[in-house]
Amino acid sequence: MPDDWTAATAPSLANFEAIATAAFARLPARFRKLCEGVVIQVADFPTDEILDAMQCETEFDLLGLFTGRGLAQAGATPLTGQLPNMIWLYRRPILDYWAENEERLGDIIAHVLVHEIGHHFGLSDADMAAIEAE
Repeated sequence: MPDDWTAATAPSLANFEAIATAAFARLPARFRKLCEGVVIQVADFPTDEILDAMQCETEFDLLGLFTGRGLAQAGATPLTGQLPNMIWLYRRPILDYWAENEERLGDIIAHVLVHEIGHHFGLSDADMAAIEAE
């Protein structure tokens, strides 16, 4: 008999954040070291300002975003009042992607985390694929 999904609900923002925290903890230690001090935030959707800046057609186009200063800017003098580096995970676009694919939600979240961190810190697609394979 198949699992009873009639009472299932989508993960809340808090549940989603817990999944993201667990996914991040499973990433290789050397990769997590790049992220020292990075704050993971979860929101249902990106802000209108982010959507405009990223030239998104719809609010479902962006799964995640890194904001802050990457390693390339690490040597520069920090600005007063600078916010910490953050990874934004957008719950509804990720859930929409999950519904359209045959991947586990935790794997999708880990993939978004790796790519947001990796691109910002200058890792190649091959580097990021190797991290995800670990």
